[in-house]
Amino acid sequence: MTATVHGTCHHDCPDSCGWVVTVEEGVAVKLRGRADHPYSYGELCPKVNRFLDRVYSPDRVLTPMRRIGAKGDGLFESVSWDEALAEIAGRLHAAIDTHGSESVLPFSDAGNQSLLSMMGMDGRFFHHMGASLLERAICGPTAGHGVRMTNGSGMGLDALELVHSKLIILWATNTRLTNRHLWPTIEAARRDGARLVVIDPIRTLTAEAADEFIQPLPGTDVALMLAMMHVLIRDGLIDRQWVDRHTIGHDDLAAHVSEWTPDRAAAVCGLDVGVVEHLAHEYGTIRPAAIRTLIGGEHHENGAMLYRTMAVLPALVGAWGDRGGGLSGSVGAYHDALVDGQALSRPDLLAGRRPRMINMSRLGEVLTDPAMEPPVGALVVWNCNPLVIVPNAEVVRAGLARDDLFTVVHEQFLTDTARYADIVLPATTQIETSDVVAPWGHLWMGWNEAAIAPVGESCSNTEMFRRLAGAMGYEEPALFVSDEQLLADALGGQVDLAEMRQVGWVRVPYPDDGRPWGSGEFPTPSGKVELVSETLAAMGQPALPTFVPPREGPHGDDDLRAKYPLQLLTPKHHTRFLNSGYAQLPKHGPAEGGPFVEIDVADADARGLADGDTARVWNDRSSLDLPVRVSARLRPGVVAIPFGWWMNHHPDGKVANSLTNDTLTEWGGGVAFSDTLVQLAAKGSADA
Repeated sequence: MTATVHGTCHHDCPDSCGWVVTVEEGVAVKLRGRADHPYSYGELCPKVNRFLDRVYSPDRVLTPMRRIGAKGDGLFESVSWDEALAEIAGRLHAAIDTHGSESVLPFSDAGNQSLLSMMGMDGRFFHHMGASLLERAICGPTAGHGVRMTNGSGMGLDALELVHSKLIILWATNTRLTNRHLWPTIEAARRDGARLVVIDPIRTLTAEAADEFIQPLPGTDVALMLAMMHVLIRDGLIDRQWVDRHTIGHDDLAAHVSEWTPDRAAAVCGLDVGVVEHLAHEYGTIRPAAIRTLIGGEHHENGAMLYRTMAVLPALVGAWGDRGGGLSGSVGAYHDALVDGQALSRPDLLAGRRPRMINMSRLGEVLTDPAMEPPVGALVVWNCNPLVIVPNAEVVRAGLARDDLFTVVHEQFLTDTARYADIVLPATTQIETSDVVAPWGHLWMGWNEAAIAPVGESCSNTEMFRRLAGAMGYEEPALFVSDEQLLADALGGQVDLAEMRQVGWVRVPYPDDGRPWGSGEFPTPSGKVELVSETLAAMGQPALPTFVPPREGPHGDDDLRAKYPLQLLTPKHHTRFLNSGYAQLPKHGPAEGGPFVEIDVADADARGLADGDTARVWNDRSSLDLPVRVSARLRPGVVAIPFGWWMNHHPDGKVANSLTNDTLTEWGGGVAFSDTLVQLAAKGSADA
């Protein structure tokens, strides 16, 4: 018997494509894009085109497993679910009895960003327990926190509205690689006369296709924005009527940016002064003008300020008044408005307790700090691979290797993190469970229908927590409700679930005229765009957009830069990867060739390095040995190591994030991956 089942891709990607699975006798035999999907129109990316390789991989975890070797060795034996659950419950109770419920740390992110998979039952389970809370802000939330300090909301321009724009600035986003289904919209706008400018520290695929490419030094974007404001105000290019009606703080801002001349910003950013002047003049004279960004720019110490400052620019030129004008980033806030998050996570189950909040980017410190009170005695991981995605990864590894730490990992594969687990539980893939996907790149909330039964003994995230609740002896009814009830709790008041299931998607509300802030009314304390933010001042942050050089950056700590003169970026680079997913699959990883360090010709020549040589890259955190790739994509003083490869893909068993900085952003909870200084030399040389 043959059936076709419609679903939605779950990956942490803005495109959230629609797909169709063909099933024969209970086995998925084909997965292809859904041609009538209103955003992806039948196209899938190279990684998801081979998704069934993942589902039926011989390396997939299909039974519960107990560690029988040393942590990190990856030696396990299969056990029954009853045995695994009994051991987990016993060890969690022991940790709670010894150090209290906060000694248990849940750890997850957006490995599957479907609603139930990401937040369906875990909040209820850990709230009932009273475990430590996790601040999940490693990637994404900081940009929203920054924009909200200017506009009062993370809601912005839907990216499909760029078809109406005449100037499109892609700032800190590699659209052709990481947001590929938006590219046809941008090309349509260009055919209609739009000009495309790309601003990025790397000459990406997207930069190669631009009308103009601007390449500032990493972490200096705020300085460039302040100089744009200087020129706009100096040359009378602001929309004075819109500014007077819909903003507060113009005079203070004008005085503040008077010092940020194009010459000053050019020196800070490493740009020609004419480039700064021209960019500002184009932005002030071409309408509608749109800035499109995603989350790459937040990975700096000043990451929140970057987006707070970026959000000021559209207000100065009145861009929100035009269809196709404004700031376009994540549209997740439009979906969030329909989701009752508290009905899902049930914070009332804390029953008055106030557990500590732990930032996920500081996992290494949390697991190794002898002063941590109470110490983390048990770690439950699902939906992510922290040993690859968290900065300062060698400290994370040291923490996971603790003999007194009990670790549970719910996974599809024996990831780097899972190799350090005491118990590994088998997880389903997206085609094995029904769920709802709330995209952050477009407005169509999607239904995902399970196409096949769970493979092996795997189970979904929600089912795993139901089983754990039973094993713990919990009796709270909210911990055992069905997935259908969870979705009804979260969406029933706002979304017709039956319609979504039948059609495959529903479009979330968005203004018919395409102008989210066309009225000029904003949900800030003043009701206007806040060029000056008293909220930030009360937080101890600058009230006005301000450039603060990151310590590990081109204008930071001079002594540190003398020791480590190169700025390291760890970008998404590979078309067949999605964060830490897919590198392990035989049709994905090998086709990408392997990890490498990319370096500019001048820096390579200065170190006597040629393409294909092996270099040592190091700082005070760690070191990596990698093949060299000499290219013209980077500026002198900047190197790049692509993110996503696992330990066994690196010759020395480390990962790109072994080197990266775990300093948090100034607000918003993000982390400064891209403020990382390193040195590089030929392996085996005296300098290395």
